[in-house]
Amino acid sequence: MEQLSLFDSREETAPLASRIRPNTLEDYVGQKHLVGKGKILRRLMEEDQISSMIFWGPPGVGKTTLARIIADYTKAEFIEFSAVSSGIKEIKEVMVQAEQNRKMGIRTLLFADEIHRFNKAQQDAFLPFVEKGSIILVGATTENPSFEINSALLSRCKVFILKALEEQDLKELLEHALKSPKGLGNMQIEIEDSLLSAIARFANGDARTALNTLEMAVFNGKMDENAVLRVDGEVLSQCTDRRSLLYDKKGEEHYNLISALHKSMRNSDPDAAVYWMYRMLDGGEEPLYIARRLVRFASEDVGMADSNALQVAIAVFQACHFLGMPECDVHLAHAVVYLSMAPKSNALYQACENCKADIKELPAEPVPLHICNAPTSLMRELDYGKGYIYAHDTEEKMAKMECLPEALSGRRYYLPTGQGKEKEVKERLEEILKWKSK
Repeated sequence: MEQLSLFDSREETAPLASRIRPNTLEDYVGQKHLVGKGKILRRLMEEDQISSMIFWGPPGVGKTTLARIIADYTKAEFIEFSAVSSGIKEIKEVMVQAEQNRKMGIRTLLFADEIHRFNKAQQDAFLPFVEKGSIILVGATTENPSFEINSALLSRCKVFILKALEEQDLKELLEHALKSPKGLGNMQIEIEDSLLSAIARFANGDARTALNTLEMAVFNGKMDENAVLRVDGEVLSQCTDRRSLLYDKKGEEHYNLISALHKSMRNSDPDAAVYWMYRMLDGGEEPLYIARRLVRFASEDVGMADSNALQVAIAVFQACHFLGMPECDVHLAHAVVYLSMAPKSNALYQACENCKADIKELPAEPVPLHICNAPTSLMRELDYGKGYIYAHDTEEKMAKMECLPEALSGRRYYLPTGQGKEKEVKERLEEILKWKSK
């Protein structure tokens, strides 16, 4: 019998990810928080209580696959819509057919991939049919639905958050692809377990990327005289653009590199900071993760010494969100250099830590009555708000009034340094404390 292979198969010309797309929840990988035994989405399916919903999550986590499984599970007709090719006319034509199907007892599941790309008019066209129950709308989006989907439509849909696949999930998927007759199971393939792990890490939670990478590696593998196709590290490296393929974003190296970046910025070393930032990007780190750490650094290590640092960090986070890799690398470098060169103060961080310690260790003190609101006559009779001084009514725009609980009177949490702009804050605070102590 002639052995089938990727090179001569006629029915297996579709991409690997399409060929091994699961048809049941039992074969579906990941999203256990939604479709695991006893979890909410699985219960809705088992109880036949499926209604319109939005799947929000990164690419390649199984949004389309899950929608198809739901349609099959509920015996609904599956129709897939694209924002690019589907106008108002096409939407209304499908809706008319869906309404006819409903009258005949046939449900229609309409899957709107990248629903955030549908304009307002297109989204509005779905609304009356969702309200009547003519269709079960399942929208998939990689963007925050609060910002990208009409509020009227969103209010009629349940939002489910799909998570990036874990490395073990992806590895399980790759192993299945190697064994499945629908995938690569008809070939004799030899690939080390460590390389499967490397592909899973490289894919960054994206099943499609993982399967495409495996397929490319197999296409470029070396066939020996026994018709065994071998995939080695050299072949795999040629199928990826990243030199740091073995960078483990959840292992020790991940924490070592983010620590190196943070401490280089704290030590005002922009060259080292940019280097460590690029090491993380080169290893496949999510740029938004780095951007989030920079936002934290802006207040923890720069703080009031340069309040513009936080604005820069937030702006860079937004730029990374809009552009993604590879374009956002220069924005990250902008923030890293700015934060490295900014004057440093950890006074805000210390204030938070000292305050947290008091709250944890000391009794929960009541709010002083003079700074409590008194919206009712009874509360006024009980001295709520008695003795309160409205700061704007004073010449100095502040009052000699204790705002901490009596047991903490005089406690200092924020101790400004003399670094950068915080020097002015320190001088101002000293003047205030001196005036209040008179």
